[in-house]
Amino acid sequence: MSVPQHLRIVPSEFVVEHLPHATLPEDDEWIALVRAPEGLTVVRDAPPFGGATRWTGFYGDAAHGLDQPGVLAAVVAPLAEAGVPVFVASTYHADLVLVPSPRVPDASAALKAAGHRVSQS
Repeated sequence: MSVPQHLRIVPSEFVVEHLPHATLPEDDEWIALVRAPEGLTVVRDAPPFGGATRWTGFYGDAAHGLDQPGVLAAVVAPLAEAGVPVFVASTYHADLVLVPSPRVPDASAALKAAGHRVSQS
């Protein structure tokens, strides 16, 4: 396992959408985009109301090199062991690990038990 990380809980919530026939979203209100053969995946700030699954992000506060192995695995492995689903959007400096918002307490406990520090942003 890599060095324990300090993960901050991102204060806003997100939704993850799949747009099967789109190559770009119709607006610019998105956080992350991934285009794949089966369509576009879009991460956005969650609307104030709505029935979509809401996700909360954990984001590392220390940049790591793209060649440093195990950084993401050190975060997602304890979440998998705890049965917490994840969706990950990676940046050049760190990874935004999203978990379903109702599972934040479980995710925080699993990450802390694995040696990570977790705090509010």
